[in-house]
Amino acid sequence: MKVPMTEIQLVIFDCDGVLMDSELVAAAAELEVYSEFGIEMDPQEFCERFAGKDSALIKLDMEKELGRTLPDDTMKKVHASVDAKCGLEAKIIKGADTVLDQLDQARCICSNGPQLKMKHMLSRVGLYDKFRPYIFSAKDFDPPKHKPEPDIILKALKEFELQPLQAIVVEDSVHGIGAARTAGTRVIGFTGASHTYPKHADELIDAGAETVISRLSELPAIIDAFSAWGGME
Repeated sequence: MKVPMTEIQLVIFDCDGVLMDSELVAAAAELEVYSEFGIEMDPQEFCERFAGKDSALIKLDMEKELGRTLPDDTMKKVHASVDAKCGLEAKIIKGADTVLDQLDQARCICSNGPQLKMKHMLSRVGLYDKFRPYIFSAKDFDPPKHKPEPDIILKALKEFELQPLQAIVVEDSVHGIGAARTAGTRVIGFTGASHTYPKHADELIDAGAETVISRLSELPAIIDAFSAWGGME
């Protein structure tokens, strides 16, 4: 059934892998910790398996693979490693700064990542002031509500007083696509970061993305098209 035409008034961006090319950097940081326990994995493989997944759930997966419980301070070490490495090494996704100046719609960030990590990364590349104060983290909730739970996207919709079909989400992960679909928004998959892999686009489409782009420069035209086409339920 065709969805009625609705003008897009809000663009919701994921941070890691959409605005910042940080997924491989974060993977390397996490693996530095897990290598101490005998986990051997390439950062690219780590991204293919876990991109967009909350780090606490990744720890559970690692424990299953190892067949034992990891020390209580493991998550503290993971977060410290990721925050430090991403804060220094993560690069801006090509075209992110330019496309934000081309969009007529309001914009915000909805990310599983913590606020401080995002502030450090985004400030270093000049994007923080283009979004604040509309930067939402799954860890703002108590307890945290990570994608694929839709809570963070619903929070953004409430903040802007919009209905789901008035917003479009740009996501690079299956978990993020799932959150957007559950929240009822339109959703575009993105494969333009360095952690992308051959089946990436297909997985995003299978998860519910209406289309997939590999360059952020394509975004304004896609949003215009989505405003004119309601899509299919």
